[in-house]
Amino acid sequence: MSLPTHPTHQRSCGWNDWLPTRQEKPSLQGSDVADVVIIGAGYTGVAAAMAWQKHHSQDRVTLLEADSIGEGSPGRNSGFMLEVALANDAHPNELARMAKLNALSRQTMALLRERVEQYGIDCQLHHSGTYRAARSDIGQHALHQYRAFLEGAGLSYQALDKAELSERLGTNYYQQGLYSPDCYLVQPAALITGLVDNLDPAIQLFERSPAIGILPDGAGWRVITPEGEINTPTVILANNAFSRALGADTSRLTAIYTYAALTPPLSSADQQRIISEQWGLLPAHRLGCTLRTTSDGRLMIRSRYSYEKEADNAGIEAELKASLEARYPELGPVHFDKMWGGTTGLTYNGAPLWGELQSGLYVSAGCNGGGIVKGTYLGDALARHALGLPVEDIASLFGKASWMPPSPIRKLGFYLKSGIERRKAKRET
Repeated sequence: MSLPTHPTHQRSCGWNDWLPTRQEKPSLQGSDVADVVIIGAGYTGVAAAMAWQKHHSQDRVTLLEADSIGEGSPGRNSGFMLEVALANDAHPNELARMAKLNALSRQTMALLRERVEQYGIDCQLHHSGTYRAARSDIGQHALHQYRAFLEGAGLSYQALDKAELSERLGTNYYQQGLYSPDCYLVQPAALITGLVDNLDPAIQLFERSPAIGILPDGAGWRVITPEGEINTPTVILANNAFSRALGADTSRLTAIYTYAALTPPLSSADQQRIISEQWGLLPAHRLGCTLRTTSDGRLMIRSRYSYEKEADNAGIEAELKASLEARYPELGPVHFDKMWGGTTGLTYNGAPLWGELQSGLYVSAGCNGGGIVKGTYLGDALARHALGLPVEDIASLFGKASWMPPSPIRKLGFYLKSGIERRKAKRET
């Protein structure tokens, strides 16, 4: 069975549905040429396009987006912009490496913040910090590991008990937690839309133009879309797990779907109790629930995973409702305004698939839920690498994606491992 070149979704993206209607760029029609074609106008692809245009302003840079901007995967995440390493990147025994990662994350976040201010992007960017909280023994064990990393790295944090968490988050569900100031919250669809709509006019964007094939063509490549094609010496794959269908290593990358939902604005009384100020919570255990509030007084929950294919959204919605009601029983029965699925690229060891695949063909994939800041940095670095400019040692900082067994072993392994972990961490989900 051939791999898809882009995701399809059962429901539209809630974040994007609330944005004003924008004028889409046209799709690619007929034949064209470019100095570089970047596939995927998400955070990684946009960063690569901006970096390329900055260093080679005379080149013709083309971005291909399979969907409309804001409706694809970049608009479907939870909107956490971490200034320090992710929990799954955090190792207290590798503090020198982690310090470099943290410095790069802060630099990249500062750059994104500067662009938001420079372009006047209305994306509800808010320096909220982030909580991590646990209810069960397995969750508390993961929390202790992350605390060890924070302490070893000399990063600021607060340890919180059940009562303190209840006061800040309005729920008695969690037994203990940590608060770190090193995080921003953002409306992700508004951010990616604002970044794309403020690209230099020299960068050519085609929306609703999925790359469905890449063929060698002399010394370069021919990128094929449903209604057109582009000849170019250089291609950058920035479409995460879907880069597998276009030449990325299928043995190191898997597509995972995850799911999010947003309530209507809470009542004034509930907002006062739960949202005294905007906050975001990441699970201590990776299979737990992500929670956050919004500037207009909603609660968002993200949880549940499926392998390579989007699960029935109605069934997932019922599970998300149950998880949110367990945390906030006084809100029950919960109603969602919007619920949707989105994809991420997963590697076995959490390291990205990054670099040159063949002459003139490059990839940055396997974000492993790293999201906006990490994807932005890796996209910028990949463009510099492709241009022969100095680049940080990505392999030593992030590692290299390791091999995974093929399907059906991989699929069975995913469901077996996730099933075991879900049973062990049942009180975190």
